[in-house]
Amino acid sequence: MARTFDEINSKIKDGEVVVVTAEEFKELVEQKGVSQAAREVDVVTTATFSPMCSSGAFLNFGHSDPPIRMSKIWLNDVPAYGGLAAVDTYIGATELSETRGFEYGGAHVIQDLIDGKKVRLRAESYGTDCYPLKDITTYITLDDLNQAYLYNPRNVYQNYNAATNSSDRMLHTYMGTLLPQYGNVTYCTSGELSPLLNDPMLRTIGIGTRIFLGGAQGYVAWEGTQYIRKQEVIRDHVVQYSGATLAVIGDMRDMDSRFVRAATFQKYGTTLFVGIGIPIPVLDEDMAEFLAVRNRDIYTQVVDYGVPRRSRPILRKVSYEELRSGSIELNGRKVPTAPLSSLRKAREIAQLLKDMISQGRFFLQEPIQKLPEEGRFNPLKKTEVE
Repeated sequence: MARTFDEINSKIKDGEVVVVTAEEFKELVEQKGVSQAAREVDVVTTATFSPMCSSGAFLNFGHSDPPIRMSKIWLNDVPAYGGLAAVDTYIGATELSETRGFEYGGAHVIQDLIDGKKVRLRAESYGTDCYPLKDITTYITLDDLNQAYLYNPRNVYQNYNAATNSSDRMLHTYMGTLLPQYGNVTYCTSGELSPLLNDPMLRTIGIGTRIFLGGAQGYVAWEGTQYIRKQEVIRDHVVQYSGATLAVIGDMRDMDSRFVRAATFQKYGTTLFVGIGIPIPVLDEDMAEFLAVRNRDIYTQVVDYGVPRRSRPILRKVSYEELRSGSIELNGRKVPTAPLSSLRKAREIAQLLKDMISQGRFFLQEPIQKLPEEGRFNPLKKTEVE
């Protein structure tokens, strides 16, 4: 059997499409086998809800009278980028408030705008003949902006390291608080619900793919930063996939802060939890084989963040079934595990996306261009500077 995007979209339009979440599909495979599940199901919905530091938003304020060419910009005392056109800016999720520090950052500005709150805009300029105003302070809301869209350069990690800490002191990291002497392990992937682990070869996900982004319909815009494709054979028929990332875009006006949430990691900084759902068409039995993957066959590696180097020691391989059990064995003893991503929210997103497709409110978009087969990751080199 084989299907095309067009055939599936016709079934969505006619109300005849069969859609299940990734977890439901895996259960169906357990009951009926891959071949029968592939014949019965057209679309499988996947999802993640995780902290994504490489996130932010482009905003356009419109022109004041007299006009100003904004060269320095603050939103609720959080610096935003001023190196664009006169009243465009980009605010990054991890930028910190100059007055409130770790308590508030760019992620909080984004959530406040989505929630309809007033945000204090302050801007300065050197003044020009065409933009004579040199400073302005006012309040804005999302409704006041001409454009406001998330553009996240790196989201939806295909897979990510689990983290622990061999040192004698507590560490505060983007992987959360790591207790000394291997006191805990944290991880940050939704496992068998995760989009790029259900389509590890990226057959159906590429530039132009329509996605659920923060409660709205968005798109894959490009490969994500630090994109690379890795495959490592763990045992027969079990491969560890990792390295692929996505750059995504979507209109903030349609978003819901249930799926775009600001957060502060203690003594590390601010970040943005972003909810993303990706529908995967069951094009054929090969696609169904990938979609049938279970947590017991999805592996990551436990990395020692107690070593402050770019290349940290890998302590062991571990499956998501083990990680989700609440503890793993490390150095001969049980160590508690905890997720940074929310499985409950990922399940909610997968179900919402399923409902939208079933109701004819969300159509699949075949990629207009495939993502790279390999990709490369160059380290930053330290050179002598005169």
